[in-house]
Amino acid sequence: MKKPALLKVIITRLEAELALSLHAARAAAAGATDEQNKAENKYDTRGLELSYLAAGQVRQMAEAEATIEQFRALLLRDFGPGYPIDLSAVVSLDTRKKPRDAQPLYFLAPRGGGTEVCYAGRDILVITPQSPLGQQLLGRRQGDVFSFGPAAAEHRIANVW
Repeated sequence: MKKPALLKVIITRLEAELALSLHAARAAAAGATDEQNKAENKYDTRGLELSYLAAGQVRQMAEAEATIEQFRALLLRDFGPGYPIDLSAVVSLDTRKKPRDAQPLYFLAPRGGGTEVCYAGRDILVITPQSPLGQQLLGRRQGDVFSFGPAAAEHRIANVW
């Protein structure tokens, strides 16, 4: 697993999401100040609602920018079977319900949880230590077994990179 290349794919995905947020914020701001959205009476709140939407988009963009900066500064570590799982670990789990190649890989990062990318033909999901799965994985080692998910399904940590 070439983590620098994986990190680049994740950052590219986050930058694309940031560009979409920027476009949405500009559209909302333009709508909020558009002459057609000027209040016609005290119950007409179109312009006000669009200004709230624009403000929310700006906050979302600031969060996305901070996430990208943290990914750029993330120290990538190599993990082996005896190393406890920590930030920058890529983890695969064994469950009996899915074939090994159909199971996603998980990348443990300080932010950006929920970001999905495809790298080297595998789906990789970014999780954070604050997520329920991240909490279960943090500090465990390859080969450890834990229960998680619906009906407390048993999972084994198959690989840690």
